[in-house]
Amino acid sequence: MTPRVLVERILQAFRPDRKPAYRGQRGAGQRWEALAAKHLRREGYALKERNFRARAGEIDLIAEEKGVLCFIEVKGRRAAGFGAPAEAVTLEKQRRIARAAEEYLAVKRLGSPRCRFDVVAILESESGTEITILRDAFEQPADPGRPR
Repeated sequence: MTPRVLVERILQAFRPDRKPAYRGQRGAGQRWEALAAKHLRREGYALKERNFRARAGEIDLIAEEKGVLCFIEVKGRRAAGFGAPAEAVTLEKQRRIARAAEEYLAVKRLGSPRCRFDVVAILESESGTEITILRDAFEQPADPGRPR
């Protein structure tokens, strides 16, 4: 590697517009989120936010489809050996997403718009990548820590 190439790589690493690329599972998660965002746009979703962080947890994607605000969890698998990607959205994960969604609505002062929870399941295999959008994948689960 020439010194000029080395300097260029170092400068690229410190550019503020460059989003960090992670390796391993976190890198796969970023790749799956980008793939899901692209697929959702093609399906008519208007993306509003990525990786919204709240005290309760994180919402991968927030988008709008036909006037409905969608809180979207992206799950991917490299193979089906550990089950379908959507099966990884457990009841506890649903609760965290719902609490984060409540916080998003409060922070953005959106009131009570029509909302739903979607899951984008991505399954990679040797034959290709399968992307499935599960609209209205779950209802807001009851929180055992709160009175009903």
